[in-house]
Amino acid sequence: MKKMDLENLKKTWDKLPSENQLNEDQLRKMLGKQTKSLIDRIDLNIKIGLVILFVLILIFALDDFLLSPILLKEFGENFDIPGWVLFISVFSNFLIITSFIYFVIKYYRVKKSCELNFNLKETLKKIIGTLEIYQTMFYLALVTLLVAIGTGFTSGMYKGFLDGVREKGMVLAEIQGNKIALIILIGLLILILITGLVFFLLRWGFRKLYGNYIQKLKHTLKELHEIED
Repeated sequence: MKKMDLENLKKTWDKLPSENQLNEDQLRKMLGKQTKSLIDRIDLNIKIGLVILFVLILIFALDDFLLSPILLKEFGENFDIPGWVLFISVFSNFLIITSFIYFVIKYYRVKKSCELNFNLKETLKKIIGTLEIYQTMFYLALVTLLVAIGTGFTSGMYKGFLDGVREKGMVLAEIQGNKIALIILIGLLILILITGLVFFLLRWGFRKLYGNYIQKLKHTLKELHEIED
C-alpha cells in the first residue's frame, strides 16, 4: 500500500456523506495495513542483507586465506603486518557481522511479541527503536571499517616506501622533501578515494535496505497520533 497523506485523507473524509464517512477504527485499520506493508518490505530486505553478509564473509575469508598470503609473498618473507593493524581489521569485520546478527534477532523478537499482543502504536515505536539502534551500530561498524582500511593502507604504503629506499641503498634523509610530500599527497588521494567510495556505497546500501523505512514508520506513527488526537 502506498504511503498515505493523512491531511488528504481527512479532506476526502470530510467530503463524504455522513452515512459513508470513515470512522477512527477504519482509519486505524488502513494505517495497520500500511504498517504491515512496510514491515513486509523490511522482512524482504533482511533476507537480502543476509545474502550480502554471506558474500562479505566469503570475501573476508578469501582475503585472509588467499589474497593476503599471495601479496605477502610478492613483498617477500620479511614483510610482517603489524599486529595492531590485524586486530583493527578483524575487529571491524566482527563488528559488521555481529551488529547485523544482533539487529535480526532483536527485530524478530520485537515483531513476534507485537504479533502476539497486537498494538499498532507500540509495534511502530519498538520497530523504529530497533532500526535506530541498528543504524547507530551500523555507522559505528562502518567507521571502524574505514579506520581499518586507512591504517592498513597507510602501514602498507609506509613499509613499501621504506623497502624501496633500502633496495636503492639510500637513507630517508637523502630523499628530497618535495618528493616525499608528493608521495604522501598521492597516497592520501588514493586513500580518500577508496574510503570515500566504501563509505558512500555502504551508506547508500543501508539507506536503501533499512534507513528509508525509519522515516516512513515515523510518519505512520505521527498519522496515528493525529487520529487519536
